[in-house]
Amino acid sequence: MKNFRNLVVWQKSHDLALHVYQVTGGFPRNELYGLTAQMRRATVSIPANLAEGCCRSGDTEFARFVQIAMGSASELEYLLLLACELQLVNASHTNACKPR
Repeated sequence: MKNFRNLVVWQKSHDLALHVYQVTGGFPRNELYGLTAQMRRATVSIPANLAEGCCRSGDTEFARFVQIAMGSASELEYLLLLACELQLVNASHTNACKPR
């Protein structure tokens, strides 16, 4: 069994989750059950799936959980873009606010 805490990608995704929690803490109260909750679920899903995949038997199963984590990362990227366009997130918080 691998220790997920040794994975650099897990460490970075965990830091990202902490950052998203800080940023969404400043969102309007009316977004608590909307964008705030969705962004937090998506960001927590990334390191959680990496951790779960580490405990599975074999590389094939681990790869499946990495793909799920990648899907959550893409979801978070879109949610950050939406938050930028709704002017809920400052451009200094994310690259998602950069022009396309």
